Amino acid sequence: MKNTGPVTAAVETLVRTPLFVLLIVMVLGVHFTTDSFFVWQNIRGVLQDSAVIAIVALPVAVLLISGYIDLSVGSSLALGGVVAAVVMDKGSGSPAVAILLAVLAGALVGLLNAIAVTVLGLNSFITTLGTLTAVRGVAQLVSPTPRNNFGDAFGFLGVGTLAGIPLSVWIALVLLVAAAVVLTSTPVGRHVYALGVNREAAYLSGIHVKAIPFVLFVLSGAFAGFAGTIVVARLNSAPAGQIGTGFELVVLTAVLLGGVALTGGEGTVFGVLVGVLFYGALNNSLVLLGVTTFWQSVASGLALIAAIGLSLVSQLLRDRLAAAKARRLAAATA
Repeated sequence: MKNTGPVTAAVETLVRTPLFVLLIVMVLGVHFTTDSFFVWQNIRGVLQDSAVIAIVALPVAVLLISGYIDLSVGSSLALGGVVAAVVMDKGSGSPAVAILLAVLAGALVGLLNAIAVTVLGLNSFITTLGTLTAVRGVAQLVSPTPRNNFGDAFGFLGVGTLAGIPLSVWIALVLLVAAAVVLTSTPVGRHVYALGVNREAAYLSGIHVKAIPFVLFVLSGAFAGFAGTIVVARLNSAPAGQIGTGFELVVLTAVLLGGVALTGGEGTVFGVLVGVLFYGALNNSLVLLGVTTFWQSVASGLALIAAIGLSLVSQLLRDRLAAAKARRLAAATA
C-alpha cells in the first residue's frame, strides 16, 4: 500500500490535467521539428492571441460551470470592436470613451441574454444562438464599412508592452487571478459550483439561482466587448463583418479542453488557462508546420470534438480512481 500512494497521487494529477502533458509534448515536438516555436517573437504572438481568448473564456467558463452557456460572445466582441472603432476612427476620439462604450455595448448584449434566460426562462443555448446572429447584424449596421487608423494611444491597448510583456497578457493574468480567487475562496464561487451541480438543491439552500447567472451573462458580454477593443487596437482596423467570426467556438473549445464540464458543476481556472494555451499553441504550431488554412479549420473542429471526448474520459478515470480509493479505505477499516 505504501508504494501505491505516490503513484496514485501522480495518476490523479495527470488525470485532472491531461491536456497540460499534451501541451508540453506538442510544444516540444514542434520546436524540435521547426526550431521556431521558442523564438520570442513567436511566443509573444501566441501569448497575445491566447490573452484575448482568455479574457472572453473566463466569464464563459464560470457561466458554464453554473450550468448555462453563452454562444453570442463572438458577436459581442465584434460589436464592442466596431463601437470602439467608430469612436476612434482616424484617431479622432478618446480611447477611454471608446473602451467604455465598447464594454457597455457588450454588457447590453449580456443583459438581453440574462433577461431572456433568467427572467423569461428561455433556454440559454437557443437564446444566445439567436443573439449570436442578431448582434452580428447590429455590428454590421453600426459600421457597414471598415474603419482604420485609430491612433497610437488606442493602439497601445493591442500592441503595447509593460516590462516587455504585451499589455493584453497582463490584463488576462489579472483576470485569471481574480477569477481563481472568486471561484476557490468566496461564497460566490461555491454557489456557482452548487448551481451547476443541482439547481433545485441550490435554490433550497438559499442560493440566488437567478441573480448569479444574470450577473454572469452581463459579465460575459462586457468582457467580450472589451476583448473587441483589444482586437481592433491590435489590427488598427475594424472590418465589421469579419471581427470575431467563429470566436464563440474558439472560446468554447478552449474552455472544454480545459476540463470545464458542458453539463456544469465542474472546472477550474487553471484548466481554462491550459485549454487557452493549448488552443493558441495548436494554431501557431500548425502555421509553423506550414499547414494550410483549410486544414487548420479541420484541426480546430477536431479539437472541439476531442475536448468533449477528453472531458468524458477524464471524468470516467476520476470516477474509477475515486471508487478504487473508497475500496482501499473500506479494506483498511475492515
